[in-house]
Amino acid sequence: MSQTAVSRLDQQMLIGGSWVDADERIDVIHPYDGERVGSVPMATEGQATEAVDAAAAAFDASTLSAYERYELLSTAAREVEERADEIARILTSEQGKPLPDARGEVDRAVQTLDLSAEQAKRMFGEYVPMDAQRGFAKDHCFTQREPLGVVAAITPFNFPLNLMVHKVGPALAAGNSVVGKPASNTPLTAVALFECLEAAADAIDASVPDGLINLVTGSGSTVGDVFLEHDAVEAISFTGSTPVGKYLAANSGMTEVTLELGGNDPTIVWSDTDIEQAAAQVVGGACSNAGQVCNSVERVLVPEDIEDQVVAALVDAAESLTVGDPFEAGTEVSSMVDDDQFETVVDLFESTVDAGATVECGGRYGGDLGPRTFEPTVLSGVTPEMPAAREETFGPLVPVITVEDFDDAIREANNTNYGLEAGLFTQDIDRAKRAADEIDAGGVNINTVSGFRADHMPYGGFKDSGVGKEGIKYAVEHFSRAKLVGFHQGFNA
Repeated sequence: MSQTAVSRLDQQMLIGGSWVDADERIDVIHPYDGERVGSVPMATEGQATEAVDAAAAAFDASTLSAYERYELLSTAAREVEERADEIARILTSEQGKPLPDARGEVDRAVQTLDLSAEQAKRMFGEYVPMDAQRGFAKDHCFTQREPLGVVAAITPFNFPLNLMVHKVGPALAAGNSVVGKPASNTPLTAVALFECLEAAADAIDASVPDGLINLVTGSGSTVGDVFLEHDAVEAISFTGSTPVGKYLAANSGMTEVTLELGGNDPTIVWSDTDIEQAAAQVVGGACSNAGQVCNSVERVLVPEDIEDQVVAALVDAAESLTVGDPFEAGTEVSSMVDDDQFETVVDLFESTVDAGATVECGGRYGGDLGPRTFEPTVLSGVTPEMPAAREETFGPLVPVITVEDFDDAIREANNTNYGLEAGLFTQDIDRAKRAADEIDAGGVNINTVSGFRADHMPYGGFKDSGVGKEGIKYAVEHFSRAKLVGFHQGFNA
């Protein structure tokens, strides 16, 4: 087995305060060598319903104050912090990202829990000045924010810890109960997180009702349909593929839905920037987590007159990355999460090369690299109609597309059904402002890549990249509702 990967982590689900099993189980596989590292239950429809029922009952029973919710989340942060190395090893074992990156994700999750804890104390309403309209000078109104109820949190494989925290933390901060559903190939990290949440609930000096936090594992379609059909689910927060997101949106009815979906994110490298430094960031943004990041650099747009310089710098940066076992010191790029993901990237790469793209470096996959490993690959001569330019890659490919001028760069940046994030390297403030105004994406990052994300910032895309925003303050708004309270002139006795 790959270095120090965990083994025999056969875990259970958390429903209504109890850890439970199911008749069928799902094996969890280490991506780098294909060895089994553990298993989780395959939840039945009845168990998923039971979890929602438990969450609904816990929400009705909960009397947690804002401070007590702060205390629950900050204590959970300390629990994760205390188990940081163990959780990082679980994460690498089931997801395949290099161990230093897994440790970085654990650190981010701790911060996200702390940010959520602080936000629990900041659910402010506002005074509404009624005398702005004639005839209401004696009336006084204000808003207050209230939780929705049961929040269903569905997360993908690529950041199995921090993306679950991004949903569970704000949901609990707002006063909701939660049912979590992790990806079937990376559920063990979520189990560890919910163990920490449960330990925090036991540790604080407040009564946390059983069922306030629940975790179900197994089939996404089985559990997802329960979330859609159960009347008690008031909000669904989903991170994953665009087709599944569209299915949830089409069938959610009046349920609040937050969807963080796919991307085909452009980064523009202009001629007035430091090309070597920009190239290093671009390659890092394209190849981090083996390219399995929603807002990774998917397309590099460069002016024709600096194409050779940019390509040379990208090749230098890509060839400097170390590919290998995720548990070995120095590894920067390792395997993809499973065979399906690997084969999708191989097919996209091969079809792009067949269409006329040139492999400047890389292009090797599988074999001695590992069964699901694809080395960082720079492609030149990519045109907008090629697969690597049209589709979400989700692999360590760096496709370079040339543009005639900045007008063309903006057009090409917007030449996609997606609109998650974008990046631009330039020293020209007018060019930067124009990109910010004209690129149709949820975030435009100047002098860094599309892959930039801080955990407290608003994050979410346009078009097929989703609806709603994550980021603690913004997620809390999605997981709560505003009620108007009005005081009007009374009647004299």
